[in-house]
Amino acid sequence: MEKSFGLMFFLKQPKNQNETLRFIYVKITVDGKATELSTKRKCELSRWNTAAGRESGNKESTKELNYYLDTLEQMIYQAKRSLNDSDKPVSGQAIKDIINGVTEKPRMILDVFKHHNDQMKALEGIDYASGTIGRYEISMQHTKDFIRWMYKIDDKPIKELNYEFISQYAFWLKTVRKCNHNSTMKYLANFKKVVLICVKNRWLPADPFANFKLTKKEVEKIALTELELKKVIERKFETERLDLVRDIFVFSCYTGLAYADVKNLKRSDIKDGVDGKEWIFINRKKTNSASHLPLLAQAKKILSKYREHSRCADSGYALPILTNQKMNSYLKEIADSCKINAELTFHIARHTFATTVTLNNGVSIEAVSKMLGHSSIRQTQHYAKMQNYKVSQDMLLLEDALTAKSY
Repeated sequence: MEKSFGLMFFLKQPKNQNETLRFIYVKITVDGKATELSTKRKCELSRWNTAAGRESGNKESTKELNYYLDTLEQMIYQAKRSLNDSDKPVSGQAIKDIINGVTEKPRMILDVFKHHNDQMKALEGIDYASGTIGRYEISMQHTKDFIRWMYKIDDKPIKELNYEFISQYAFWLKTVRKCNHNSTMKYLANFKKVVLICVKNRWLPADPFANFKLTKKEVEKIALTELELKKVIERKFETERLDLVRDIFVFSCYTGLAYADVKNLKRSDIKDGVDGKEWIFINRKKTNSASHLPLLAQAKKILSKYREHSRCADSGYALPILTNQKMNSYLKEIADSCKINAELTFHIARHTFATTVTLNNGVSIEAVSKMLGHSSIRQTQHYAKMQNYKVSQDMLLLEDALTAKSY
């Protein structure tokens, strides 16, 4: 809010000093900064009352002029109140623009979204991973396509965002784009981040997401059983590509590393740990959180196998990994070959490490959480729900103990 405000009507000095008919201006002063506004009216210098800021006399034309100036003064104060009420900065120029009917160019949804994404791109590798930036680019494209589908326009003013826009966007994602519920919630969560920027900048008076629930449905995580993992490890493949993909998948099963982390893993990331044995020391690409884990024998064996591989020897990378798309495509062949019913993807290896390899073998959830690079143990707890095998083992031990106590 402004500290001081002043308003004064005056006659503008003409270029021709001898001219007595002069234009009337009003000076609007806010916090010591003055802005002049023409009234587009004239007055004889001899008839002007400087103290009153009005024309002197009782003529009908004088009354009409002074009434106009009174009305203009009221309009100026009304413009000032309007700026205050809308929490916009009060300035002489802002008031002048309102009086002259100069409207502020509306901020548009996709313009703000693009600006947000451009800033993320500038921070790639610093605050954001390339995958995160890619997901926001897809979200912006979805938003653009929805606006065209729903409103038949290329963009929409931010001020028109409301609950209906959000709910219809969710409907479009599920019906037109055929997204499942959780994918829909992810895209809306990305859009909400942009919307909250508008709210915080006061471009939007309220959050249109306020009454919209962004809750995801719990999805059961799939992991290989011990028997299935053994099948994959022991299977003999005739093609080198399937052998390679199987090895890298198994490596992830015994380290818990996601695709991006295996892809970026270098031999220099493998160092002696606190126990004098080989450990992996990395920051996870997705979250930039530290992940430190000791190398199990199966993982060491795979690293040793590819140490002299042409794509590893000179590059310093630990494994010659293929693209994620190719890895998942070949994993489907491996699943068929091993007669595994689950749709095998690279991410299942991470789940397998968390459950079958570690939790089911008595490793504490705290240790598993640290090795997975989770920022909170709550992220690891959903893996504990998968441990039917461990529950069975514990209950068998309990049954043996109760049997031993019975008479």
